[in-house]
Amino acid sequence: VQLQASGGGLVQAGGSLRLSCAASGRTFNNYVAGWFRQAPGKEREFVASISESGRVTSATDSVKGRFTISRDNAKKMVYLQMNSLKPEDTAVYYCAVAQGTIATIQNSVNYWGKGTLVTVSS
Repeated sequence: VQLQASGGGLVQAGGSLRLSCAASGRTFNNYVAGWFRQAPGKEREFVASISESGRVTSATDSVKGRFTISRDNAKKMVYLQMNSLKPEDTAVYYCAVAQGTIATIQNSVNYWGKGTLVTVSS
């Protein structure tokens, strides 16, 4: 599976962005998908994940109520809708897929996409 993230950019605090991740490969539907981010000087961290069917999601506490992960298996796409953005959301965002569970995706990633930079100004 190959992944390509897009949709990053510069936005003011309180604004919104929608990240997209395009996947290639016939087995995309068999993978849990997720988004991670890495802020300058920090380690990469889990943001949100979604089950193979798209019916179950998980997110880290700092983005709950603001970020929504979704997927369209027919289009082989994963999305991250980010609302009420804060300066602390500034990071490079990566999409990933794993053959595991939404709770353990960070320990079982099979494929990473190249990141897309999100910058939130105050």
